[in-house]
Amino acid sequence: MLKDLVRIIRNMNWIPDCLGMTTKTYRMKQLTKAEEEVMQLLWKIKKGNVAAILEELPEPRPAYNTVSTIVRILEDKGFVSHEKVGKGHVYFPLVKKEEYSNQRLNTLMEGYFQGSFSSMVSFFMKKNDISLKELEAIMKNIKDKEQ
Repeated sequence: MLKDLVRIIRNMNWIPDCLGMTTKTYRMKQLTKAEEEVMQLLWKIKKGNVAAILEELPEPRPAYNTVSTIVRILEDKGFVSHEKVGKGHVYFPLVKKEEYSNQRLNTLMEGYFQGSFSSMVSFFMKKNDISLKELEAIMKNIKDKEQ
């Protein structure tokens, strides 16, 4: 468990305020496309060994060793951990999907929209056909958050 905590902290790239040091912006390491695909499956199945993850991947599936390597890289990056079951390992996410999604959206917003949420929303509204129903749902979410 301590090993998992160390990985998570290393992945965050931050320095605690309690040490009297400046705090950097919370930043998870970015995942490659293959790593993100495996994480999406782990978030979906909650726990699984390499064979279970491989079974969920679409055809053409990568080799078992490829998936095993990706999972170990994800473990080194602090995204997953494992528990030993018999002679094998069962992997599970340490980072919640919502946390990763939020970080990715913030990175997108900072990189392309100068940190402006309204600019990002305006861009997507102009470039994509958003229905009135979707806009009403967005407005409802905003109103609910204000309360």
